[in-house]
Amino acid sequence: MQKIPEKKVKIRFIDCDPLGHLTNSRYLDYMLNAREDHVNEAYNLDYFEYSKKTGSAWVAYQNQIAYLREVNFNDIVTISSMVIDIQETSAIIEIVMYDTEMKIVKSVLWTTVVHMNLYTRKRDNHSDEIMEMFKQVLVPIEQKTFEERVNYLKINNKK
Repeated sequence: MQKIPEKKVKIRFIDCDPLGHLTNSRYLDYMLNAREDHVNEAYNLDYFEYSKKTGSAWVAYQNQIAYLREVNFNDIVTISSMVIDIQETSAIIEIVMYDTEMKIVKSVLWTTVVHMNLYTRKRDNHSDEIMEMFKQVLVPIEQKTFEERVNYLKINNKK
């Protein structure tokens, strides 16, 4: 199982402002769509099939995003993602948008997801099988807050 899957994506004209910069809200779309593909391809887990089978799904609880470098129309970016924290009913996923060579961080997103029972609309514990999968792909990082992580990435972007 791949711990840090990645995907190359071309930035489309329709997603940019009149100056040719990727619109802020579209960063989320690109990053979350890439994460869905990562989960499907790297973990062999289809969100829709999982929710039909278990009656549970992950729901975004909180998003924190930092825009570190501009992204422009026709750029090809590489988007990676990884699980950086796992709890009984939640997880934190880090999604990073890089330039195509993965040398410069363009944006970083931390999304906290909550595992919910779709019928009761309440938090649901992860199954033992899901916890085991998360443990296999967990990538602990030194920075414990989003602000610390952003500062770390900014410093490394200057090198």
